[in-house]
Amino acid sequence: MPVASAVALLILQHPREQHEAKGTARLLHLAVAGSALCVGEAWPAPPWRAHGDAPPRLSGWPAAQAQAHGAHGAQPPGWPSAERTLLLYPPTPGDAALPPPPPVPPGWLEAPAGLRLVVIDGTWRKSRRMLYSSPWLQSLPRLALHAPPPSRYAIRRARGEGQRSTFEAAVLALQALGQPVAALWPVFDAFVAQQQALAQGGRPG
Repeated sequence: MPVASAVALLILQHPREQHEAKGTARLLHLAVAGSALCVGEAWPAPPWRAHGDAPPRLSGWPAAQAQAHGAHGAQPPGWPSAERTLLLYPPTPGDAALPPPPPVPPGWLEAPAGLRLVVIDGTWRKSRRMLYSSPWLQSLPRLALHAPPPSRYAIRRARGEGQRSTFEAAVLALQALGQPVAALWPVFDAFVAQQQALAQGGRPG
């Protein structure tokens, strides 16, 4: 059963990650109630608004409803105000290609219910390119993970010490925002064990 969160979760997936067997974005989307998964490389505006001539695919909403919301600039029903949106992304000091993000408004982290958390799903290089080409993402206040615990993602090695899978990063961020989502960890561990068994030519237990 999907785990509930008072912080809405929006996952922006790079198109090349859609068919990655070891990717965790789809699992995260299925495991967090009310989350949305959108596929695209550039986000000049929020994905529930018109996105050029071809609005991105919005998973988690009925197809007709998603198309209507994309065309008319509305949000999914029941989602929090667009003004209370955070981007999960580390600091990028000294990057001349990116403007400094706005600070997190006072009180947001103390009362996180009703916030929206945006998570980018892609390699470090892909996520950086998505940020470069997305004015909307650049305009969002950021939430960063500080000294995260060791990764449980044993099926892929991170290039950077602080890098985590999309699933891990999102769950750690939700927990930092006070959400009771610890039940998501066994789901992730089971996925990792399944991938390890498949890699060894066996059957998942």
